[in-house]
Amino acid sequence: MDLATTLGLLGAMGVIVGAILVGPSPMIFLNMPGLLIVLGGTFGATLIKFNLSDIFAGFSVGLKAFFYSNDKPMKLINEGIELAQVARKEGLLGLEGRETQNEFLKKGIQLAVDGHQPELVARMLAKDINLTIERHDDGKFIFKAIGDVAPAMGMIGTLVGLVQMLANMDDPKKIGPAMSVAILTTLYGAVIASAFAHPIADKLALRSRQERNTKRLILEIITAIQEGMNPRLMEEMLKTYLPGSKRDKVESDQEEAA
Repeated sequence: MDLATTLGLLGAMGVIVGAILVGPSPMIFLNMPGLLIVLGGTFGATLIKFNLSDIFAGFSVGLKAFFYSNDKPMKLINEGIELAQVARKEGLLGLEGRETQNEFLKKGIQLAVDGHQPELVARMLAKDINLTIERHDDGKFIFKAIGDVAPAMGMIGTLVGLVQMLANMDDPKKIGPAMSVAILTTLYGAVIASAFAHPIADKLALRSRQERNTKRLILEIITAIQEGMNPRLMEEMLKTYLPGSKRDKVESDQEEAA
């Protein structure tokens, strides 16, 4: 589980709920007509923008904001150099059955061991990367759409409440409930957008960049192995995926392994 996402969501919601609880009566913030306008309107408008299957798939992708495991680039580089050393000594068939926890790397190794041309392997892996990024983008766009629509629905609820209030100015008992709808729908829309939908969309964009960079690194590893690149040259090429402060660590790890 991603600790930052969980703590961020709990923290944002906790501050809002805490501010409500210290007030005189938390129940004044519960307004069913307002919730129906914002939640129902947001879901309906999102359905117009996307297919139902896309929305369910988008929520499935949204779980990556909370549950996501991505191999560290340094670990993959060290593993890639080790695989390259084995391939230079024993040939590509020496990689048969090599254990690796990364499914994408495992797929690339198997394609190489099966004897496919480097160009074909690179094309297949690149297509996998592109399709993965597209799925992530679909999820991001859905949460972004929710974040865009929710405040607008809150504003619609505000207008509905104001109309009801103005229509009942001669009955003071009806002014309060109408004003409650007007104010609370704006609050609901703002909370959904600012504390949930937009942050999730941004986190999915980050996940997409992380996975793209990881898979591109693996693609470089597989291509270098198939081309028989010298492991030392391969190491220098792959270290460009690391920040400068961590590049020496790869070299020291390789020296220790030697």
